[in-house]
Amino acid sequence: MKIKKQIDINRFLPGVQKNISLKNYTTFKIGGKAKYFFVAKTKKDLIKAVVMAKKLKLPFFILGRGSNLLVSDEGYKGLIIKFQNPKSKIQIKSKRSPTGRQGGGRVGVQNPKIYVEAGAMLGELVNATAKAGLSGLEWIAGIPGTVGGAARGNAGAYGSSLADNIQEVEVYDVKKRKIKIFKKKDCRFAYRDSIFKKNKNLIITFLTLKLKKGKKKEIQKKIKEYLNYKKEKQPLNYPSAGSVFKNFIQYRNKISGAGPKELKRFKKMGAIPAAWLIDKCGLKGKKIGEAQISKIHANFIVNRNRAKAKDVKKLINLMKKKVKQKFGLVLKEEIEYL
Repeated sequence: MKIKKQIDINRFLPGVQKNISLKNYTTFKIGGKAKYFFVAKTKKDLIKAVVMAKKLKLPFFILGRGSNLLVSDEGYKGLIIKFQNPKSKIQIKSKRSPTGRQGGGRVGVQNPKIYVEAGAMLGELVNATAKAGLSGLEWIAGIPGTVGGAARGNAGAYGSSLADNIQEVEVYDVKKRKIKIFKKKDCRFAYRDSIFKKNKNLIITFLTLKLKKGKKKEIQKKIKEYLNYKKEKQPLNYPSAGSVFKNFIQYRNKISGAGPKELKRFKKMGAIPAAWLIDKCGLKGKKIGEAQISKIHANFIVNRNRAKAKDVKKLINLMKKKVKQKFGLVLKEEIEYL
């Protein structure tokens, strides 16, 4: 019987750690260990790690802030590449001042553009744009995650999405081993979807955004309103992965249990909220193990205390089953499984 030779990955990629618990790197605080774990602080680090993984025929996964992610209790048998740089560059330039940067020059005079590395945090992005008096990203306030991850899943809230402000996306093509620039139309953005989510060989490294000039006081007011709304309507006291399911975007004129006012609201939204469907099935507060469907927001599953991924999956399957039985609608996950 042949003994499989162990890979000395540090020979190829110095800095790799072994058997690292992933629950500490996700907002859900759930998950087993990664066989290999590497922190990429720059685009160069990221590409190097991907190239080495391909060379060694190791499965790999790019991890940002770890939101919208449920990691298996068994962990991950490949290489986790954590791409999050606390010093990621966010440059704000305008047509009149092409060399202008955040906090200097005549920023945002005409056609302001934002150039941001994929490893930057969403919170840093909204703070930088608000400081420069640029409007359009206020809804991002309070959302955990990296800019690259948000672009990949076309993150959104309150009727807005990141795709609304994206002009270009720079990616590293793993198969062709080169950098490519995707125009917005090439990104195939859709509701919580993009070409990057479908094609895992396209790894986002950089984004170009376009925003509108606004009034700083009004921008800050909007940010505060969104943050207060989240505190009131979302279960922020427990770890979670955010919204479990996508809203049902195929609007219907008639739905069991919905009155005229609710139907009017759904029509305006162009969707039936997943939280409403789950709530109408009487599932708020349902608990399996230490995983629980939030009593505050039915489209959130919270980790009450050392919840297991298997229990979260049982709740997810229960939610899908009950909604299908009551409404004949099939919920689709917004969270990703690893």
